[in-house]
Amino acid sequence: MSAQRPATRQVTVLQALGLLATFILLAGVGGLLTAGLILPAAAGASAATKTATQVFDELPTELEPGEPSQASHIYAANGRLLATFYSENRTVVGLDKISMAMQNAVIAIEDKRFFAHGGVDVEGMARALVLNAATGSQQGASTLTQQYVKNVLIEDANRRGDKLGVAAAREPTSERKLREAKLAIAIEDRMTKLEILGSYLNIAQFGISVYGVEAAAGYYFGTTAAKLTPVQAATIAGITKSPGKYDPERNPENAEARRNIVLREMYTQGYISKAEYDDARGQKIADTLKITPTKRNCEAAGGAAYFCDYVTKVILSDEAFGKTKKERDDLLYRGGLEIHTTIDLDMQKIANKELRSSIPTKDDSGLGTAMSVVEPGTGKILVMAQNRTYVADPEGAGKGATSVNYNTDQNHGGSRGFQAGSTYKAFTLAEWLREGKPLNASVSATQKKWPAATWRASCIDNYRFTSGEYGPGNSDGRASGQTSVLRATAFSVNTAYVAMESQLDLCGVAESAYLAGFRPSLALERDDPPSDDNGVEITPSMTLGTQNTSPLAMASAYATFASGGTYCEPVAITKITTAAGEELPVPQANCRTTLDAEVANGVTYALQKVLTEGGATRARLAGGRIAAGKTGTAQLNRHTWFIGYTPQLATAVWIGNPDRDTSMQNIRINGIPYSYVYGSTLAAPTWKRFMDQALEGEPNKGFTDPTTKTIFGERVSVPWVGGRSIEEATKILTEAGFSVSVSPEQVNSSYPRGVVAYTNPSGTTTAGSLVTLHISNGEPEVVEEPEDDGESGVDDGRPDRPGRPDRPGRPDNGDSGSGD
Repeated sequence: MSAQRPATRQVTVLQALGLLATFILLAGVGGLLTAGLILPAAAGASAATKTATQVFDELPTELEPGEPSQASHIYAANGRLLATFYSENRTVVGLDKISMAMQNAVIAIEDKRFFAHGGVDVEGMARALVLNAATGSQQGASTLTQQYVKNVLIEDANRRGDKLGVAAAREPTSERKLREAKLAIAIEDRMTKLEILGSYLNIAQFGISVYGVEAAAGYYFGTTAAKLTPVQAATIAGITKSPGKYDPERNPENAEARRNIVLREMYTQGYISKAEYDDARGQKIADTLKITPTKRNCEAAGGAAYFCDYVTKVILSDEAFGKTKKERDDLLYRGGLEIHTTIDLDMQKIANKELRSSIPTKDDSGLGTAMSVVEPGTGKILVMAQNRTYVADPEGAGKGATSVNYNTDQNHGGSRGFQAGSTYKAFTLAEWLREGKPLNASVSATQKKWPAATWRASCIDNYRFTSGEYGPGNSDGRASGQTSVLRATAFSVNTAYVAMESQLDLCGVAESAYLAGFRPSLALERDDPPSDDNGVEITPSMTLGTQNTSPLAMASAYATFASGGTYCEPVAITKITTAAGEELPVPQANCRTTLDAEVANGVTYALQKVLTEGGATRARLAGGRIAAGKTGTAQLNRHTWFIGYTPQLATAVWIGNPDRDTSMQNIRINGIPYSYVYGSTLAAPTWKRFMDQALEGEPNKGFTDPTTKTIFGERVSVPWVGGRSIEEATKILTEAGFSVSVSPEQVNSSYPRGVVAYTNPSGTTTAGSLVTLHISNGEPEVVEEPEDDGESGVDDGRPDRPGRPDRPGRPDNGDSGSGD
């Protein structure tokens, strides 16, 4: 709804004359005004003068000019300007930073008696008031001080969102002129002439969206206010009378004519010589311009636009920058902030190139890919890239463009996040180690249905898995038998990790994930599925990465492993100063030890195997550089990941459909057909190409190895339970500190049917390992008698206990997915 015109007092001819007499008294002596101003009235003063005095007394006397709105700037880590934000494009500078030519030009055209009057030009105002009152026209005659007052009133109303106040400050009435005049007299009593001149030059409008002479100098001439020449100054000074009509970019003919009028005034008042005047008039205005558009908003940040958007979201969502959203908006768009950030533009350029090399921006597959890079030990965000073009307005997003930042959560970029897939296994592994279990422990990789009663969750009262039996498979369905935790990690064996999880407290797994830095992108309702107090879901499928998260969160979490257990909250801002030079507090990384170093080092030791002997050997870094990482493939190949790190960089790469869960099976990407897309297919090679370039020239730093105990654990004897019932054997082994499972298939044995034939492992193994009971079918195993070679066998007194070698889970295609 349009703003209604505010009611105004109508000033008569006699009142205008009476007010003129008042102004002569006040302006002539400099006008000492107070809130209780009383005008002397001569005996026998006319009724008209008394009425004018009453009108004058009713006008306001107080004006507190605040700092005018100023543009804020965001800078990269190397100091390069990324983008500018403003409601009014303005940069305030001192009068000593404004050329004398600019000062003289404004005085010459706007107020040639500026240094002589007391805020009101009596001569000009007398003429204007009488003419306006008699004819109804609206003549000017406002001094620079009055114009400054007008701009302050407009600026104040704009800040408050007061459209009626803006309209009132622009109302073409005598009452408005009188109000400005009275306030001008008050201002002159409080500020020096040079202070008023400098303030006016900083607040006045000098174009459609240009405010203040510093911004005008930069926009129209690519220079600063301090370097403005007479011809440039005359051009700018001529704009303010009508910013649209005399804008030199949009209306060069009007602007040139107006400029020449200003030059004439400068010459006649002695500010420039005849030669300077003639030379300036002879220049075509188009030849003098060097239009330099301001890099406004994040679209101006180019390849770092999504990072820029993230920085603005941090400021606009953090109450440290204002209690209300309006306060935070005003700070960013009017506060003149200088915002220094962590982004490394060289790395950002590499990331943008490699992401688009894997999946072009407008690829027919519609797939998106994103990369976040965090510095371990500091939390600094060095890269935030995706294969999309940034647009601020979602409505204007065409193919290959979006306003959504895939690297962040919903609050900081609009993304709902993506299932983590098997990258979550690193957190299950961390909990495994936190509970004192070693990396070389043996676990079953055979697929089985785990009953609901298997799962423990100490943080949820009366927890019970309500979806019945749980038994995910592996992507190729071949992994089975016993395997070590190290091998299960290297080849991302789902079944083995679920077997590991069956020995753990699910709440402990969730806690380890959160301590490392896992953060859900969306808040979960506690009951569907259940979650802990941090919003991490509590369900057996959690180890396969069924909960949505973001690349930034995952890069930060893996950086915790890279730094030996120190988690740092990701930070994008290093410093913010206000227009007044005050430094504002910024979000801190709050680096702290969240995981024991031995646990973090153990996880890193296992994740190195992924690159050296597991499912992502093709992603090994150039020159033998030491690195660790993990593939991830969500259910039905809907999202794929590779998250890897060195001591210097932790990098997360995600690939998937950003708008909906779409299976990446039988799909063509960048012109190449794929039957199945795994984390090792595109995400891992993209990670490798980026890391090789980003780390070129950097030292090849290694990680601290875990202790032998963390790798191998304590070797202990496995009690012999052959011939015992399942219940007896389970009790004996459990009391010895082992976990127990029962093989579903019976084996040939001379022991009676239904009792234990043998265990795997047997003899000695790592303390706390899983021991599998193999049950006899009661049918002795047939063994051919060898020819007598003269050697006698050795009877150890344990009948029918054939040796059974471990059968490790076979590798899959680099990642076993989340089990469907």
